[in-house]
Amino acid sequence: MKKTKTKSRRKIKTRPAPKNLEQRVLYHGPALRSEAFARALTDAKSCVNDPEGLDALFNQAARKAAAIPRDPFKENWPYLQTMLRLVRAYHRGEYDQVSDGALLWIIAALNYLIDPFDLIPDKTPFLGFLDDAAVIAFAVGKTRQALDDFMTWETAGS
Repeated sequence: MKKTKTKSRRKIKTRPAPKNLEQRVLYHGPALRSEAFARALTDAKSCVNDPEGLDALFNQAARKAAAIPRDPFKENWPYLQTMLRLVRAYHRGEYDQVSDGALLWIIAALNYLIDPFDLIPDKTPFLGFLDDAAVIAFAVGKTRQALDDFMTWETAGS
């Protein structure tokens, strides 16, 4: 008697790809669905054309980045540093070759980073920066080309 193997075939249901940006954001994890991220995005919209706000954001985010552990950010740590330099150069009027959309995502991510009352408070041992890292990773994914272009501009001698 021969035994035959049968393979179980399960259909995997997938969601259709979201058509607009707001819908896509909803599928990128709890941090991006949080009130804290909504607040960071709203603050970013008001900060884009506010030189004093950009300067304050840069200063707060630079201080925070200097004090936080790098491990949760993994390969996105250099991009976080690039975000900071881009915001500073944009604020100073040295660099304006970034799209409004990319700048908005970068500013929103930095706003989230400096918010002590985000999804997982930064004081929570071991987990406090995981949500920050997730938001930075999301922003890097959305703005990688703009960040790479900025780094090219920097290395070309500004």
